[in-house]
Amino acid sequence: MIEQQPPQDDNQHICQPDDSEQDDHQQDDALVQEPRLWQGNGWTAKVIKNDDDEGWAVAMIKDGEPEPALVGPWTMGRDKKNPKPLDTAAFHTLVKTASEVLRRHEQALHAILHKSTVVSIEGAAVKVTLDIVPDDDHPYALLTATDEDGERMAQVRCGANFKLTPSSAIEWIEKGFRKPS
Repeated sequence: MIEQQPPQDDNQHICQPDDSEQDDHQQDDALVQEPRLWQGNGWTAKVIKNDDDEGWAVAMIKDGEPEPALVGPWTMGRDKKNPKPLDTAAFHTLVKTASEVLRRHEQALHAILHKSTVVSIEGAAVKVTLDIVPDDDHPYALLTATDEDGERMAQVRCGANFKLTPSSAIEWIEKGFRKPS
């Protein structure tokens, strides 16, 4: 019995990377990874001379941002004059730390801009939220009341300086959800 082989394509065994793989390699090649400057994962680490003393500092800058997200002390090298060079492990630790600083900053900002309280009106729980819109020219806030089923009862625009407390929420509800003065 004779076995038939499928026809062979001459290009079958040539492995060519697709365009996305080439782009990834080009981006990786373009990244700087030097002892005092390291780039990757959307971040740049710069080891800089600390003007306040004889030490060194490292600045972590998120790509596209004008200011560092984190500036902290950097370890001296063995000669006690020059900084320890950046490496992969140190860079990854710095990225993790700087990302955590940004995350905490975002959480703090969210806590400042979004307040809520739950009050009881005639035995029913009403959630009242205050969402501040930090517009540079005309900041304002949205005061919203929601019933136990999550249905919006009322929403008004008020000043960004409105202080949401359980008593101010009850007062707003009792006044028929009129815009607070």
